[in-house]
Order: sequence, then structure tokens, then C-alpha cells
Amino acid sequence: LEGLCFFLQLSTCPEHLLVRFCGWLLALTPDLSYTSAAVLAEQLFLKRVLSLTQPPSRHLMAALASFCSKYSQPFCRVLVAAVLREPGEGAEQTKLVCELVEECLEPDCVRLVLSQVLELPLSEKLLPVVQAVLGQQEVLPPELFDLLVLTLCRQAPAFAMSLNYAKLVTAMLTMYPSQVS
Repeated sequence: LEGLCFFLQLSTCPEHLLVRFCGWLLALTPDLSYTSAAVLAEQLFLKRVLSLTQPPSRHLMAALASFCSKYSQPFCRVLVAAVLREPGEGAEQTKLVCELVEECLEPDCVRLVLSQVLELPLSEKLLPVVQAVLGQQEVLPPELFDLLVLTLCRQAPAFAMSLNYAKLVTAMLTMYPSQVS
């Protein structure tokens, strides 16, 4: 599949054609396997998303949203994980992940994104993603919630001057007052 994607130059095809291609993928029966969907998520989107220096085009957002609608697990495991691990600020990538969390991902994938964030050292770049997850007002599993609270407590000194950290802690206290002591 990687060879076919390379041969078809899918990683560099125009974004309006990417939307069409994703539409065809959604119409396939039976559905793609997890592995095939993961390969396609990487081949179709990873290079484009990691190279963003300005907000994504409406075509790219439409393609991402349509692919996410059917193959969100492999999408999160490949693309979102790579964006979260990418060093540096990555402001456009972070905004994109937040937008996907807020508008496209199902609750199980929103929790997956949070668990991926909590596997990494917390940074300013990741705080808006956690905020977006909390904004979905999904009930977090106790173990994930406890890990989030523990991570935020441990990282507090590093974020003493961070407005994003303050917003996140305020959101936690507002949404989960009985669980946070």
C-alpha cells in the first residue's frame, strides 16, 4: 500500500483531489483494515500536517474530517500521535489537533488523544490539546482522570507563569469539583 501511495504521489496530490479520494475511501466496502487505514493516514496527511505554517485549507480540513469520520482510531494513532510528539511549538498543528478534537473525533478517540498527551512530557504546546479534550465534557475513565490530575500536579512548578496551565486547572476545578481535592 505504501508503494502504491508513493506511485500515485498521494502525499503531494492537490488538496481538492484529496477530498475526492477520501470520499472514495469512505464508499469502499468492506471497510479498510486498521493497518491499511493507518498507512493511508500517514501517506495522505502526515507530511501535509507537519509542514503547516498557516491554518489548513478548507479542502485539507474536509479531507481530514471525512477520513476521521470512518477511520478515527488509526488516524489518531498515526497522525495525531506524530503531531503531539513533534518537537517545537507547532502552533498550526496544535490548533488543528484541537479543532479535530472539538469537531470530528468520537468520545473514545478524544480519550485516546488525552492518553497520548499524558504519555509525553507536558509542554505549553500540549496544554491547549488537553483543554480541548476537557471542553468536550466527556466523562473520563477514573484511571485517565487520575493520571491527568497527577500529571498536572507534578508539572505545576514548570508552569508557574503559564496562562494556558491556569486555564486548564480552572477548567478541571470547574468540571470535576468533587473529584479534585
